[in-house]
Amino acid sequence: MIKAVKGTRDILPPVSGVWNQVEATAREVFRSFNYHEIRTPIFEETALFSRGVGEETDIVSKEMYTFDDKDGSKLTLRPENTASVIRAYIEHRMDQIQGTKRLYYLGPMFRRERPQKGRYRQFFQIGAEAIGHDSPVLDAEIIELVAALLGSCGIHDSRLLINSVGDPESRGRYVAELKERLSAHLPELSVDSQRRAVTNPLRVLDSKDAQDQPIVEKLPNIHDFLNDTCRDHFAAVCRYLTDRGIAYEVNPRLVRGLDYYTHTTFEFLHGALGAQNAICGGGRYNGLAESLGSKVPAPGIGFSIGQDRLLMAVEDAKPDGFEPKSLDLFVAPMTEDAFNAGARMAKGLRLAGRSVEVAPAGKFKKLLELASKSGARFALLIGDDEIASGRFGLKNLATGEQVPVTAVELAGSLG
Repeated sequence: MIKAVKGTRDILPPVSGVWNQVEATAREVFRSFNYHEIRTPIFEETALFSRGVGEETDIVSKEMYTFDDKDGSKLTLRPENTASVIRAYIEHRMDQIQGTKRLYYLGPMFRRERPQKGRYRQFFQIGAEAIGHDSPVLDAEIIELVAALLGSCGIHDSRLLINSVGDPESRGRYVAELKERLSAHLPELSVDSQRRAVTNPLRVLDSKDAQDQPIVEKLPNIHDFLNDTCRDHFAAVCRYLTDRGIAYEVNPRLVRGLDYYTHTTFEFLHGALGAQNAICGGGRYNGLAESLGSKVPAPGIGFSIGQDRLLMAVEDAKPDGFEPKSLDLFVAPMTEDAFNAGARMAKGLRLAGRSVEVAPAGKFKKLLELASKSGARFALLIGDDEIASGRFGLKNLATGEQVPVTAVELAGSLG
């Protein structure tokens, strides 16, 4: 028997219904902030991610699904979507449109990492990007948007961590200091951190390896290396968040795992997700467009929510309105004429917004069994006698109560 590939899975009903509700909620929140949907291809030229995300990141060096196309080009299934959105921004000259471009996306991403709770090799993200301005006002707006989205999904106990990773000048001084400090402790670091200490020292701060923690805890604070511009930007972000009543914790070790971040980085954490408890992450990327060939600066900030992990948090919170929606009516016809009559009534009910399943004609007992298994609230029993009288048996499947109704009365009787 052929099974789903390791690290992938099928999303089956009724869970798929909750996914749809979360996505509909996200779209409504994005609309309320004036963000508009962008849909990018699920594969891109490999160079987009190696240049945009960073050659020394785990994503590019270990996790990407890359393959040769028939024309000899290298293509990669998108491991994240910010680089793709900026590529589209540049390619379609969206810089010529006045104002900040507020874009959002929903869709699958692909990374060949070790599958674990809430993490898959094909995973789904909900994300947004605000492109075209470097104001800290946008940093606060995008964080407020995430908080609103989580709240609308019934998640009210998440924690927000924020940091500044500075601009290239201040970060360059900090990286030089990290390299010097780490060089004295290379043998004590984990294998991955030994490599990162040379190629990308900031990533050592992001290490979750217990072996590295005593050394990481003694490393200098990036805030001591920020220039005045970076300090002012971060202070403004914190001030705007406070003004909006959004609680946060400053974490100087929060650098995120992508090379394109500048200034603000942030994460939302949720306890229901276990040790790997980040539900969302994001940050500012003022130089990304230029690194991808843009002649026009396109400062931006964005975030992505792991939809798989968001659903786990929703299931833990059990908010009202996110339960799988039940079927309104199961039509149980006992003859072919009864089936045709039931199908006509079902058409009218569906146009009125009701959910209806019409079973093929069959025996009464079997139809009632199917109705019970369908999860419907009501069953409509139709036979030749009911057609002749114009009155049909409407059975409440929760209470067992049955009442006669006409076709005209049916919609109102469903509650």
